[in-house]
Amino acid sequence: MFLVREDKAVKRVSIRIRIISWQNSSFTIKDISSEGRIPFKGIWGLPERVLCDEKCTKAYFHMGKAHLALKNYSVSRECYQKILEINPQLQTQVKEYLNQVDLREKADIQEKEAQESLDSGKNSAVTTKNLLETLSKPDQIPLFYAGGIEILTEMMKDCTERTLFRTNNGFSIINENEVIRRCFSTAGKDAVEETVCLSVLRLWQAVCSENEENQRLLVLRPDTGPLLPSLLASRVPAIRQQSLALLLQLAQTENGRNLIIGHLDLIRLLEALVSFLDFSDKKANSAMGLLTDLALQERFQVWFQTSLPDVLPVLTGVLKRDPKVTNISALCQCLAIMGNFSAEATAQRQMAASEDFGAACLGLMAKCEEDADLFRDVMYALLGLVMNLCLQSPFVSEVWALEVSKKCLSLLNSQDGGILTRAAGVLSRTLSSSLKIVEEALRAGVVKKMIKFLKAGGQTASRYAVKILAICTNSYQEAREEVVRLDKKFGVLMQLLDSEDEILVGNATLCLGNCMEVPRAASSLLSTDIVPVLLKLAGSEAQQTAVQLNAGIALGKLCTAEPRFAALLRELHGMEILNSTMKYVESS
Repeated sequence: MFLVREDKAVKRVSIRIRIISWQNSSFTIKDISSEGRIPFKGIWGLPERVLCDEKCTKAYFHMGKAHLALKNYSVSRECYQKILEINPQLQTQVKEYLNQVDLREKADIQEKEAQESLDSGKNSAVTTKNLLETLSKPDQIPLFYAGGIEILTEMMKDCTERTLFRTNNGFSIINENEVIRRCFSTAGKDAVEETVCLSVLRLWQAVCSENEENQRLLVLRPDTGPLLPSLLASRVPAIRQQSLALLLQLAQTENGRNLIIGHLDLIRLLEALVSFLDFSDKKANSAMGLLTDLALQERFQVWFQTSLPDVLPVLTGVLKRDPKVTNISALCQCLAIMGNFSAEATAQRQMAASEDFGAACLGLMAKCEEDADLFRDVMYALLGLVMNLCLQSPFVSEVWALEVSKKCLSLLNSQDGGILTRAAGVLSRTLSSSLKIVEEALRAGVVKKMIKFLKAGGQTASRYAVKILAICTNSYQEAREEVVRLDKKFGVLMQLLDSEDEILVGNATLCLGNCMEVPRAASSLLSTDIVPVLLKLAGSEAQQTAVQLNAGIALGKLCTAEPRFAALLRELHGMEILNSTMKYVESS
């Protein structure tokens, strides 16, 4: 092996030749260095040389793969571990490589043990092989294959028989049989054909039980990718149920989940899974449980983000469902999954930009309002999704934001704490988009309700409530006057200034400063320690610069409204602190 370094001034090259030899299952590396003038042809111009580097992770990957093919499992592991030593950031990839080694070694051991059972004449092993030979007969009637498959399924009791199914071409015998293939393509038209389909699905479950190599071979077959989602969406309930059972079995392990994500048609799979929302029994919950398990996988999340234009119509269809004829608990699970995905900025933008998706959210909210008690959980999950959509600005339209706000204002009359909190959360994100929404909120008595929120406590609810008050008081004098009237001597707002939540403190100081514009409001604070509190905040090292900025502005308004505070500010050397906050004004 050699590395070439060119001295551009004199075309002088230094050559380090690394000789790699293979002996006793290991590589031996020797370096021979030379330096001199040679015709410079570039790396590719030097014949019969192999570029290598002892820190080249790609080389160790190929070495590990080669050793795996030679069944040198321990050496293969060492090669992959070396990759991790060279580059710890490749931990995820190395974990997957090592998992492949473990699975291949486990499968190898299974195959040796199964062959030993067959060679020793074990009855179940011999019967398994004979059944497969019988089923390999072509052009028999469908019931012949259905009966044989049922018997074969009963034989799949332990690892030996499942492995013999694999090593004796069981998957090919079943999947490539023309009669069986026709039964799959025409399932739902004939009772016998349906029986064949069900027999094969039960066989696959038995064969893949606790056997990851069989799972791998089943899913990696090119005909399985489109087949399983198709069977999952079958018009025959029994076929759908058995298809779901098979996928649930595969999804029990991380390896199985990766097989599903990497090799099945995920759009069709998603469509099939959400169609289970129409089922009133536990199958709907099982389908959503499977979708939840897949959605937690990083590979699925990457696929979701890149495929969102194709996925969005499916999700919109979920929102358009009538909760009266939908499995409520399963619908809540599905909405929660959508809410989790909408927390990512790219998904937010695309969802929020879709008028159809936004309209579907409003439509489902309206349906839930018809029976608030029955659909409480649906509304709660839906509000979480809408809250995330409202992080994007501008919204789909001002009309949409206004309609969402009206529904959330109505929900503020709910007796359910979770609904109240999330409704306030949505409002805290929609109010600032339009003065019309603020006016609507003031007419609905939002100030009084938010003061009640703050008195009740709770960090999340308080954060939303004080932001709403800050927005309202920032725009309308009537809102400021109502806060002054409802919060005597600003006891509620003053209490918030001691919080460790900087966002909450920043909005509380903004609201307090706005209220100083109400006549005699500042005077009501003369008996409090408001000046030292605001000075401390103005001079703090808070990460949210709005804390210092709003505290400084509130102090300025306070001293303007009540001159006695200005004298106290000078006594405390507060002018120097306020001058230091000017840098935040200049940078804002």
